[in-house]
Amino acid sequence: MKAVLQRVSQGSVKVDGLITGQIGTGLVILLGVEQGDSEQDGSYLAQKAAELRIFSDETGKMNLSVKDVNGGALVISQFTLMADWRKGRRPGFTRAAHPVEGERLYHHFASELKKLDIPVEMGVFGAHMEVSLVNDGPVTLLLENQFGKGGSVE
Repeated sequence: MKAVLQRVSQGSVKVDGLITGQIGTGLVILLGVEQGDSEQDGSYLAQKAAELRIFSDETGKMNLSVKDVNGGALVISQFTLMADWRKGRRPGFTRAAHPVEGERLYHHFASELKKLDIPVEMGVFGAHMEVSLVNDGPVTLLLENQFGKGGSVE
């Protein structure tokens, strides 16, 4: 599972010209689910996203979490994060989770953020979406979790 976190001053997502989610200060999170990912992966990444201190305090130091600044999360499914681009010129997506499992874990990730008192807005799984954001900083982090794939958690 991969999550791209972008610290934003605002973000929104549209499907068919209609806004399905929008936030002010917070995180736009692009989430990719890989074959073999589990609820444990989603829970771990949601907790990390909620607790990472990447927002500025009164001295300008990155010392506050999205929870500390009462920010929200805009969660967008993005299977293209699982692309294998190493061969040829067209990326392959065989590592991405089957859509049914991907959607289940996408919703699980969002529900875990909600359990951590993060207001969550979402895109529409599998839809063509138009994502707009104002990246604040810019601050962008890539979180990856490898439970069951030889990785470890500290």
